[in-house]
Amino acid sequence: MNMDKVKDHFDDEAQEFDRIILTLIPHYAAMIHALVDAIPRRTGPLRVIDLGCGTGTVAAKILENFPGAQVTCIDLAGNMISLAQSRLARYSQMKYVVADFRDFDFVDKYDVVASSLALHHLVSSEDKQDFYRRIYESLDSGGVFYNADVVLASNESMQAVYMNAWRRYMSGSISGDEIESKWIQKFREEDHPAKLIDQLTWMTEIGFVDVDVIWKYYNFAVYGGVRQ
Repeated sequence: MNMDKVKDHFDDEAQEFDRIILTLIPHYAAMIHALVDAIPRRTGPLRVIDLGCGTGTVAAKILENFPGAQVTCIDLAGNMISLAQSRLARYSQMKYVVADFRDFDFVDKYDVVASSLALHHLVSSEDKQDFYRRIYESLDSGGVFYNADVVLASNESMQAVYMNAWRRYMSGSISGDEIESKWIQKFREEDHPAKLIDQLTWMTEIGFVDVDVIWKYYNFAVYGGVRQ
């Protein structure tokens, strides 16, 4: 996969990213709330990494709920990192990394690995399983991994239902021509989602326990599990 194309896409759209997300992703605020709500409360500051942090939406919501959290934000697009730094400027316990998360060296241990609308850029099923394994190994005992992302249905007929529901949502603010020629086209060229049911199986096989779907709306879901 040519990640340079993805990087250019997000660098170009960084300033408009938050507005675009709300027009493209159904119930985005509820999705992020579900991800953060799933993080267990515990004593001491959480060690968190946000993979594909974008403009810092997930990190900001985590810090609102866990003010002492130590958060590492990683994103391929430097413009996204700059916006995240501005949004999170009042927090001193931050670390920012401009990098392809596929190449990130998980040298530290984390209590929380979170990601939003990023891991579907991993191309193959093998890529995703390998990366989930790396995430598992980066977690301390009791640590959690939750992913908010686009997913595939379990069969083609249900996938058509998912795509039609997504088109209906976008049509509330975007023309049909733009939906098809721009956003559906980008989805087909740049995104590589996997079946949700397969991903839950992979996580279980890797060793995650309490694997669950926290929230779902057609082709968008929040899911993950716990390292024992």
